[in-house]
Amino acid sequence: MTAVRGRWLVAAMLLSMSSGTSAWADNCVPVPQTVAPDRLASLSRGFNTDGWINGPNSAPPGRDLLQQLRKAGMSHVRLPVPAERVMLRFAARAERDEALRALDSALKQLMSLGYSVSVDLHPGERFNRLHKDDPGAALHEMKDAWSALAGIIRPYPADRVFAELLNEPDVDAGRWQNEVEALATAVRQWLPATTLIVGPVNWQRADSLPQFRPLPDPNVVYAIHFYDPMVFTHQGHWDAQDPLHDIIDLPYPIRTDDPAVKALRQDLQARGATRALAMLDTAIATARDKPDVDRWLAPAALWQQQFARPIIVNEFGVLKAAPRDSRIRWLAAVTAYASAHCWGWTHWELQQGFGLVDSRTGKPDPDVMRALLGGAKPTGR
Repeated sequence: MTAVRGRWLVAAMLLSMSSGTSAWADNCVPVPQTVAPDRLASLSRGFNTDGWINGPNSAPPGRDLLQQLRKAGMSHVRLPVPAERVMLRFAARAERDEALRALDSALKQLMSLGYSVSVDLHPGERFNRLHKDDPGAALHEMKDAWSALAGIIRPYPADRVFAELLNEPDVDAGRWQNEVEALATAVRQWLPATTLIVGPVNWQRADSLPQFRPLPDPNVVYAIHFYDPMVFTHQGHWDAQDPLHDIIDLPYPIRTDDPAVKALRQDLQARGATRALAMLDTAIATARDKPDVDRWLAPAALWQQQFARPIIVNEFGVLKAAPRDSRIRWLAAVTAYASAHCWGWTHWELQQGFGLVDSRTGKPDPDVMRALLGGAKPTGR
């Protein structure tokens, strides 16, 4: 038995001890990895809890809901921390201290329920402007924020709490490569055993990963986000000024000869929704070459073959405005692809517009859960 094969067998055993996770190991083809298998196993199935660390506007999920999801087989929670709340350029020290206390409280609760957690430094517009305009100041703020976050993370088990250095870096790829290597070096001083999570620029798309070099640090998981085709996943957009707001009832897969697609095109033409119509026509043309999720995600799979580094899709989802059967089909296709390639995944998100919770019952949507956890097989229309 090779050492690599042995490590993956350990991962399989660990997964089989956790409810609903053995299928992830069953579908995996052993490949060399640089992160401990038990850590990768704990990242295999998860969800985002956006809004938990938002001060007076915080909306933490209820303990009962978290218990239900853990029992169903979810192993991981991605916990976005608003960057501007832990950066002293943007927040008073008292506000940062409150955010850090909230993070500590969230970690305690999630640890007690058996979850692994990735702490995600999640910036807003103010930091993103600084990041573009003043690279030195932005890197200083990131390091200072992680110095504070590390103080909260350090007492927790290093194999259960992960550090995601920055969500969706909005700068040039070459600049981010240099910055993230410097940032990882700094964070490693404060968290010597913690697995880091990093991703490329351009919304962390799968087709951005080939331009991103693995870090010298081996204990890193590489995160991509997936919402393609956007015209499907973001239809009925919450912003009425966004052309995607005008697109409704678009099925997945997108096919030119689909009566629903034809009807939508006619409706957009009749309403004079020219921007939305152009986006739809682009999506129809793209679907000829990328009819399913595997074509969209292939660049990341090729990158993994080249570098043998672990990948997680730690954001993906469909707005509830999409046709329900198509939403279920897309979610099932994404998680099936991820599992087949030994990638962890983390659904975006829990209780809001993309949420896996049924807003009518306040409980996990059973169809969504079956799609995510493997009970629903992706099929054609």
